[in-house]
Amino acid sequence: MFYVVRDESGKIVSLSRNKSPDATEIKPSLDSEVWEFLNHRQDEDSLRMSLSLSDLGLIRTIEDIINLLIEKKIISFTELPVEAQQRIKDRQRFREKLSSSFLMVDEIL
Repeated sequence: MFYVVRDESGKIVSLSRNKSPDATEIKPSLDSEVWEFLNHRQDEDSLRMSLSLSDLGLIRTIEDIINLLIEKKIISFTELPVEAQQRIKDRQRFREKLSSSFLMVDEIL
């Protein structure tokens, strides 16, 4: 989640993790305007942030693919390395805990 600062035309000109007098509007990390802002900037911090946000989306996609392969019985969960099994179980537990709270998983970086 980011706090955004906009110019007179409504375009995002700055992102912050912290609320400030200029940054009061909240946008989710995977919001299309946030992505557009980061992708048009060429400074190293913006590029790193874009890459990190992209990693989050890719991780979720990989999780979905693994779940689909298991559901279709193409692979067995127990065929995965023990470390991978544990990470998947941990993430499932985290998602279950979050689904019962007011937080949205997509908002967490």
